[in-house]
Amino acid sequence: MLRVAIQSKGRLNEESTALFQEIGISVDDSKRKFLSQSANFPLEVLYMRDDDIPQVVASGTASLGIVGLNEVEEKGVNVEIVERLGFGGCRISLAIPKAEAADYDGPQYFNGKRIATSYPNILRKYLADNGIDAKIEIITGSVEIAPAAGIADAIFDIVSSGGTLVSNGLKEVEKVFWSEAVLIAGPGLTDEDRKYLDEIRFRLDSVKVSRGKKYLLMNLPQASVEEAVKILPAMRSPTIMPLAADGWCSMHSVVNEADLWDKIRQLKAIGAEGILVLNVDKIIP
Repeated sequence: MLRVAIQSKGRLNEESTALFQEIGISVDDSKRKFLSQSANFPLEVLYMRDDDIPQVVASGTASLGIVGLNEVEEKGVNVEIVERLGFGGCRISLAIPKAEAADYDGPQYFNGKRIATSYPNILRKYLADNGIDAKIEIITGSVEIAPAAGIADAIFDIVSSGGTLVSNGLKEVEKVFWSEAVLIAGPGLTDEDRKYLDEIRFRLDSVKVSRGKKYLLMNLPQASVEEAVKILPAMRSPTIMPLAADGWCSMHSVVNEADLWDKIRQLKAIGAEGILVLNVDKIIP
């Protein structure tokens, strides 16, 4: 049985649990439980602090983990990044007091400065790569208050929307590391573990392919089919079926949601009628 470590609370917990549901794995996500077992897949979920997950997976206590790439990079343990999951996006950036932003002239600004962070290893690598001599002040929480408290001159911390920086009088000046949720695996997976992992990856692929897609159905004059195919190439080619009305057919296709309204406008221009737009649940590659 696979054991998967996920964040015990917060955004990654909610999105990881939603992902299990999306790939058909039922898990009791009661916050009072430390360990939950799936009712329909050989998998159990271990709820943990996110910064403990890489080490737990590397040691073999859990076979897999869902955690931010930033935590994997920071811990530097022996795990395999199996899949990037496309949620939990953020970045780790350097920020300074807004009042000093006018003096900022590039990364060399940080020479001789004190930088507060919960990610000393990622920061240390960045400083070394850029030839910067700065002092790292390690803080495990509320990093953004460090300049105001006189603990540091700048911070190196996670940024999502940037609202926290603004509310603490800070300005983001260098975007250093981009992160998202990743599925990681430990080095000691058995053949049976790999079999179940392959099944999870297969299901994940179908979910990822379907994201941002819409299914279009429409009635179309037979004479416009060739032009419509150019507009809607689909994954291989659109599905076309004859209608009872002479000279008309039904066309089915999948499009990217970002292109939806432009495609509809083009299709209407060549005579498409009765266009239906449906959500796509899964696409099996």
